[in-house]
Amino acid sequence: MSTRPIAPALLALASILALGCGAQDPVQPSSLAGVSPAATVVADQAAAGASAVADLPPFDPGNFVTGVDNPRFPLPLGRRLIYKGTEDGEPETVITDVTRDHKTILGVSVVVVLDRVFLSGKLKEKTFDWYAQDRQGNVWYFGEDTKEFENGRVVTTAGSFEAGKHGAQAGIIMRVHPKFGQITPQEFAPGVAEDKARIIGLDATVTVPYGTVRHCLKTAEFTDLEPDAVEYKLYCPGIGIARERDVRGGTVQTALTRIVSR
Repeated sequence: MSTRPIAPALLALASILALGCGAQDPVQPSSLAGVSPAATVVADQAAAGASAVADLPPFDPGNFVTGVDNPRFPLPLGRRLIYKGTEDGEPETVITDVTRDHKTILGVSVVVVLDRVFLSGKLKEKTFDWYAQDRQGNVWYFGEDTKEFENGRVVTTAGSFEAGKHGAQAGIIMRVHPKFGQITPQEFAPGVAEDKARIIGLDATVTVPYGTVRHCLKTAEFTDLEPDAVEYKLYCPGIGIARERDVRGGTVQTALTRIVSR
């Protein structure tokens, strides 16, 4: 769930407008003179982050169910989602597998999801993500075990964390009743992973190679650890993430091409 760094602020602002959030976004600075547009938006998000943390439902290990079936973030065991895209002009493939592995964190049985990123056919990143759903329908995020590769060798595990260890806590990846403008902490590992998501659209339609999907949720995801980092995602009913886009010197974007049940 790591948010990738972006680069030029104007490109980031263009990405916001491309997703159609401009007129809906309640944050509209009266003056941009001498101020980075992207930085202004992210600064406002970060400022609101404290109240969002306080707004999280109480964490109760006894309040979780088996499996994850939130309509905008379902994780049926055995499902594989395949994404295609580009990173700085190179072809990128992302394969997401909802595994049948077992793991317990803070007394909660979590769903283990394997994400693999391939750049020009070579493995670039391999991550195990851990999710669980409470009885109300909120999907919580318990951390990740991530590795980045170069020439087939692990070069870093930065960003790895597990709720309950070294001050890390569980965040929420998808609320049961999301609201426009709401900011939710997704990752809560101080100094390691501090991603948050702001809802910038509640009823979007997106066309990807997989097909046209309606009633999707748009988010702008950012982190206090990289003040200029923003990633845009569309979460769609029955699917989860249908498209991702971020900018970091060049464009990085992926879109859902196929879903396989195994």
